[in-house]
Amino acid sequence: MKKRLGLGFTCVILAATTACQAGNGGETTASKEQPKSKEGKTVVTLSLKEPNPYYEAAAKKFKEKYPDIDLQIQSFKQPGEERVDMEKYIKTTNTALLSGKGADIIEVSSLPVDKYVNQKLLLNMNDMLNQDKTVNKSDLQTNVLDAMKRNGGLYTMPASFFLRALIGDGDALQEANVKVDDKSWSWKQFGEIARKLVKQSESGKDRRYALGNESPEVILQEWVADSYGEFVDLSTRKAKFDSPAFTDLLRQVKKLYDDKILTARPVDNERPLFNSARILTPVDFIGGYTNPKLLQKPHPEGKTGGIRIVTTSELAIQAKSAVKEDAWKFMAFLLSEEVQSSPYEERFSLLKSVNEKKLDELRKQTKGGVYKHADGKTAKVSEEDFARFKQFLHTADGYSDLDVKVLNIIYDEAEAFFSGQKSAEEVAKLVQNRTTTYLNE
Repeated sequence: MKKRLGLGFTCVILAATTACQAGNGGETTASKEQPKSKEGKTVVTLSLKEPNPYYEAAAKKFKEKYPDIDLQIQSFKQPGEERVDMEKYIKTTNTALLSGKGADIIEVSSLPVDKYVNQKLLLNMNDMLNQDKTVNKSDLQTNVLDAMKRNGGLYTMPASFFLRALIGDGDALQEANVKVDDKSWSWKQFGEIARKLVKQSESGKDRRYALGNESPEVILQEWVADSYGEFVDLSTRKAKFDSPAFTDLLRQVKKLYDDKILTARPVDNERPLFNSARILTPVDFIGGYTNPKLLQKPHPEGKTGGIRIVTTSELAIQAKSAVKEDAWKFMAFLLSEEVQSSPYEERFSLLKSVNEKKLDELRKQTKGGVYKHADGKTAKVSEEDFARFKQFLHTADGYSDLDVKVLNIIYDEAEAFFSGQKSAEEVAKLVQNRTTTYLNE
């Protein structure tokens, strides 16, 4: 069977595909009467793709704090259904938004949010956030919220976030006397460093690979995702795959596999030199190495880097909602320490204090020798490493509204290049044509 969107990509990208707009920014909102329940409470509706314990628990606490608001959760996925019919979900939500009859708060994960923003269907929450005195703004991970802004406006609110980075084997890098300038390194430079490290390991009893466990199609997807804006203009929805940048990327990936620097076969027991990591919690930044080296991922030639932010489920307020202020109260409540410390969400919080508490606990465990890897070895994580990770966490600013369909098109067409059936130019043209057709739908 084909493997698509590896490295946890399916959930990564579905989680990352979000954003929103409107509010005081010029949308035309029809005058509506606020809906009331039988008890006289103001009704606020929240539409979710599928049942979500995190939001359900938050809604319960919210009703206790705001007894005059009846927050009603609607789930698109019904009991007994195995999975969400995504095409039907997108079509249904599109129709509801365009008609102004949808829910007041909408989960917009995996939806074409850029299109909604351009059509002024979603509320710009920027002013509401700035003016809300119930939110401790000095404690917010503003680097995350700022990275998500479109045209200066904040249009979605994520439940949480995680990071994409490379974790290197610090011992191997030190033994090989290899220094990595990860703020500016390109994929080409990554290949050169990986080649040097692999060559040195060939002389020993254990040959090592730079990366393993993933096909070239998946690595290509990941590298495109890391610089998505280079290939897809999010504001105009124009594709740019018929370019030297994409064909060069195809050739770089292929050569690394041809030269056995990267491999598709499992190499967990052979300790790959690097781990392309989804850092969901502080523990993940150690990455299985006794001496982990946290690195920014490579990026296009001439571009600066930045740790990539991936958001989990995101909510937006419908621009035509008759209860915007009450809907915002729930969004603001989601930023409270009570909700951000929820046991139903273990990834990074939107509050710095919650994240630092988890990080400090891990630091104490490693310092005391309590934290051990699965093989029983104790992790050697210095104070400098922890400080570096904390800096990464608070300065990460790479965010793109990825489209899973575009990445699947790349996977489908790239197979013919990696198997030698088509040239890089032929594949680039096919990707460009299919992506353009899709983006224009």
